[in-house]
Amino acid sequence: MEKLKIGLIQMRLKASIDLSPEAIRDAMNEAHLPLIDQAGAAGVQVLCFQEVFNQPYFCPSQDAKWYAAAERVPDGPTVTLMREYAARHKMVIIVPLYEEAMPGVYYNTAAVIDADGNYLGKYHKTHIPHVAGFWEKFFFKPGKSEWPVFDTAYGKIGVYICYDRHFPEGWRALALNGAEVIFNPSATVAGVSQYLWELEQPASAAANGCFIAAINRVGTEAPWDIGEFYGSSYICNPRGQIVAQASASEYELLIHDIDLGEVREIRNSWQFFRDRRPETYRRLTDGE
Repeated sequence: MEKLKIGLIQMRLKASIDLSPEAIRDAMNEAHLPLIDQAGAAGVQVLCFQEVFNQPYFCPSQDAKWYAAAERVPDGPTVTLMREYAARHKMVIIVPLYEEAMPGVYYNTAAVIDADGNYLGKYHKTHIPHVAGFWEKFFFKPGKSEWPVFDTAYGKIGVYICYDRHFPEGWRALALNGAEVIFNPSATVAGVSQYLWELEQPASAAANGCFIAAINRVGTEAPWDIGEFYGSSYICNPRGQIVAQASASEYELLIHDIDLGEVREIRNSWQFFRDRRPETYRRLTDGE
């Protein structure tokens, strides 16, 4: 498989924050269905949503109420629904959501569903921030990643989640494990990160000779008002060039065709993997 049609959905919160987490989940899932059908009609082969796509970004709150937003994976209602839509449209779907592994143990998760509706596995967010407005350690246990790469019907894909993107080691591990496209579903607001948004991920795509698809939500979410989620979801190629980008303020489906042949072409040209010297980098992992 060489040509690949990617779809990214960025969305603002489509439900009142005063509703129960279960009601918000149902409303957000429902809001995504027309765009999923639109992607299917357009021939999208791999579709990805934003971080914890069917809930608000509740991490400014440190409110245990939001534990009720967590679902089982793969047997919970959202993954079950998306498996149906993946099979209907013969489309790989990456589903970022809040997972309950067991009572009291919760992860920021992305489930990966193949084009026949089969559940392939999941990635747990590895790096968990805990700073003002982003109290994520209250809600998420850090994943112990083996850097899974999913061999889908249309290519080999990896997932990194939001804050993970600041850590170059994970991009490299996913690429070394065979990822041709890495998806980074996020929830990031205007400020310092907006400059980094179009810096780090294209640089990582170039350093690792792969495509990266970055997804962000849009709008503000009261009552927390930590800032505006600035959308600007995009796809960059193995040269580090942004080749398609969504708006900063509108909810939308971004669709773009890529050529996976560029991965081989760039890696054979720049030879970063050949010339890397892991035996000289031991200090990076042997100490803190």
